[in-house]
Amino acid sequence: MSPTEILGLILAGAAGGVINAVAGGGTLVTFPTLILFGTPSIVANATSTLALVIGTGGSIFSYRRYIPRVKKLLWRFIPISILGGWIGAELLTRTSQKAFEKLIPFLLLFATILFLSQGLVRKLIKVGPDSAHSESRHVIWGTILFQLGVSIYGGYFGAGIGILMLAALALLGLSDIYEMNTLKTILGSLINLVAAIWFIFSGLIHWPKAAVMTFGALGGYYLGAHFSQRISQKRVRQIITAVGFTISGVMFYRQFFR
Repeated sequence: MSPTEILGLILAGAAGGVINAVAGGGTLVTFPTLILFGTPSIVANATSTLALVIGTGGSIFSYRRYIPRVKKLLWRFIPISILGGWIGAELLTRTSQKAFEKLIPFLLLFATILFLSQGLVRKLIKVGPDSAHSESRHVIWGTILFQLGVSIYGGYFGAGIGILMLAALALLGLSDIYEMNTLKTILGSLINLVAAIWFIFSGLIHWPKAAVMTFGALGGYYLGAHFSQRISQKRVRQIITAVGFTISGVMFYRQFFR
């Protein structure tokens, strides 16, 4: 690798780590960067997944004080996230990405609008942070099934799974953005970990590029998680919404206008 490529991969990994720590969507930085430097698309996807999942350690560490608050929900979502991540990774190694990628812009746009209007949605379905409805079987199982779909998508491609998970958690009745980000970060890392392990055994990782990108991602994850907690919850929500619409616009352009 040339010095330019090494620097580019480090910066892309750092940017991807920061974006994932705050809202999700770092794949949309790391994946195109790998493509730019001549990496085949499926290998780029797998390499990006591995680099970002290793970097999640820094983000999880920064959110460690919120883990006891979300422990109950973690045990509900961990099994389904692992299963979905494995199914998605299996699909990637066996099928073409083209048909599935056509759905990605619509999924991200829907989830971003849902997250933006979560207060209104909770009122309409009578779900709130202190409401008994947030513990109802219908809401819980609906959210679990939604998480399965998110996990399959995450194992397959992964761009923006944080936005989708935050939307699901909002419908479940969570209102503390830091607790939501903690759940999103842990579950997202598990989905990507399962996918990364599958990609490793499938021989899809470009190891030198993965190592360089991971170096940048470690710093980016930690800084993103650390400084996002110093910003008001309202501001973090605004950042998440902006990232969601930006990701949606990029994906619409890539799929339908390029």
